[in-house]
Amino acid sequence: MSAARLNIHTPVAPPERGVKEVRMLKIIDVCKKFNAHTVNETTVFENFSLTVTDGEFVSVVGSNGSGKSTLLNLISGNVRPDAGRIILDETDITLQPEHVKAQKIGRVFQNPALATIPVMTITENMAIADNKGKPYGLASCVNKKRAGLYRELVSRLNLGLEDKMDVEVGALSGGQRQALALVICTMTDIRLLLLDEHTAALDPKTSEKIMELTNNIIAAKKITTLMVTHNLRFAAEYGDRILMMDDGKILLDKAGGDKASADIKTLLQLFNEISLEKGN
Repeated sequence: MSAARLNIHTPVAPPERGVKEVRMLKIIDVCKKFNAHTVNETTVFENFSLTVTDGEFVSVVGSNGSGKSTLLNLISGNVRPDAGRIILDETDITLQPEHVKAQKIGRVFQNPALATIPVMTITENMAIADNKGKPYGLASCVNKKRAGLYRELVSRLNLGLEDKMDVEVGALSGGQRQALALVICTMTDIRLLLLDEHTAALDPKTSEKIMELTNNIIAAKKITTLMVTHNLRFAAEYGDRILMMDDGKILLDKAGGDKASADIKTLLQLFNEISLEKGN
């Protein structure tokens, strides 16, 4: 797909004089197909648009194949759109590579192993995250002057990890690793946090703990967040806004008081109606 069709060089119109621009993430007319021009061609998004305001915590729910994870992949740079634009802080990031976007976008995955390096210690993992975007030489990545800060950060999790700073991350439990992943992901000054089913691989009790930690970190740092989840209760109880997706479209979008009134029963009824229509 050519850069011209993607229209990535068109500047974003500045806000009118005296009007504060509060839009933080804008997805504009994005299109995405997989296996194009084959018998397996699948259209995930067609002219899809979404605006997320600064500091907003958005829960995204929907059945498998609704486009939830593809949405996060498009934003993070793991997948490129066929057309449309993605704007972050008034900068067009549509074609920026994933490692460049990672300077402003953090992501926590369902699998705790994807966000940490298992053969390195907690301190070493945090040091690497602390130095994100900085050049590396032959010297140690661990700055001993920062070790106290790392210990303080993990102590806030109340999981006893501050006494395991020299333990390899691979020896930790799944919940401990996911909690550590949250801290690592938000150590630097990211502008957007993407949570991709980050509690799904954990047992119910640990999931509750990680969700509470997630909410505390987001609230403390005021990070704009998109959380994809199959847990309708988490989607209803946490965040400022809820989206329900199906076939690459937003079927439900509630925020503020409307979101607070969207109880689990209502969400489950709509979710089941969609599933029945699809024959699930």
